[in-house]
Amino acid sequence: MATATPAAEVRYDPYDVDIDDNPYPTWKRLRDQAPLYRNEEHDFFALSRWDDVKPALADWKTYRSGRGTVLEIIRADVEIPPGILLFEDPPLHDAHRALLSRVFTPRRMLDLEPLVREYCTSALDALVERDEFDIVGEFGIEIPLRTMGFLFGIPHADQLAYRRRTDDALATDGTPISFDQSSFDEVLGALADYVDWRSDNPGDDLMTELLNAQVDQPDGTRRPLTREEVITYASMVAGAGNETATRLIGFTMQLLAQHPGQRRLLVDNPSLIPNAIEEILRLEAPSPVQARYVQRDVEVHGTTVPEGSTMLLLNGAANRDERHFSRPDTFDVHRAEGPHISFGYGLHFCLGAALARLEGRVALEEILRRWRGWDVDTDRGAMAHTASVRGWGYLPVRPHRTTEGAR
Repeated sequence: MATATPAAEVRYDPYDVDIDDNPYPTWKRLRDQAPLYRNEEHDFFALSRWDDVKPALADWKTYRSGRGTVLEIIRADVEIPPGILLFEDPPLHDAHRALLSRVFTPRRMLDLEPLVREYCTSALDALVERDEFDIVGEFGIEIPLRTMGFLFGIPHADQLAYRRRTDDALATDGTPISFDQSSFDEVLGALADYVDWRSDNPGDDLMTELLNAQVDQPDGTRRPLTREEVITYASMVAGAGNETATRLIGFTMQLLAQHPGQRRLLVDNPSLIPNAIEEILRLEAPSPVQARYVQRDVEVHGTTVPEGSTMLLLNGAANRDERHFSRPDTFDVHRAEGPHISFGYGLHFCLGAALARLEGRVALEEILRRWRGWDVDTDRGAMAHTASVRGWGYLPVRPHRTTEGAR
């Protein structure tokens, strides 16, 4: 019977940047040798198999989000401001998600397609004559940043400064982030001025809708959101939206450069692009690790995980579990197996999934209109290391100057 395996036998350290650069060999060892893993140094357990991770993501009564979904935040035991949906449990989560769902609808996100395409066209046209460019810094960051800026009324001139401010608060150099109450204040304060300005100058954007929104109360009444709640909601949505799409675009360029045959299939049949985006998300989850506070004793693989523990749910590892997916490490744009869990599962399924998919699809459509092929220099590239997401921070791309794939 499997037990929690000590670090001496299988080592998984989420702060080790060498592991984070390519965690898949380590995660395979966890799935095979330590399906319930115990790290004494950083005081956490971890689950990595599909049949363990997916149900745990849905079991909010055992695996709670209300103390945070990042290891450092759970361990810091700080008071979390209301409105950070990812860090809430029912019933508070349900009331806040219902409010955001009325504002952040899939239909409204799809209506953004012409705007997202305009942003993609403008950014790519500026690169089309270049022999080399950084697909992340010069394109991947730009598209979600401009989209979120439009949604929340952040002037274009201020958008990059806002992104850098939030990135700096979450970046790690291989050591745990020191997280305290001031860390929340720093991240949330980045949007405070825009909330105040929009309060005095309402417009047709999500910020204005949040300022006018009302939240359901336990007694059946409704009340307007406070200023602090609007700031928290906007910061949570904008931060998550910026990161996911940026990392998705970087991984898209990497995987298609490394699999030119799969790229050619997309050139010849663009209708495969949406499925290709799902396959990229499965192989390279932008947010591959979800932390949970263990609310009650639970038995996993013959071992009791005690109440008060921290559990890491490795959805990025579960997406490559050979017990669930055939040829899980193979990139296949025709893959027809069931959905991945890169956007989570259950009540915390990502509210912005529709927008991330839209941005990834439109970006790839526009890239393939300009270049049928490209190379990436992963040796010169650099992964971004943060507490919550994984992906390229810098990735040089050299487009082919031939008509590869031309018909």
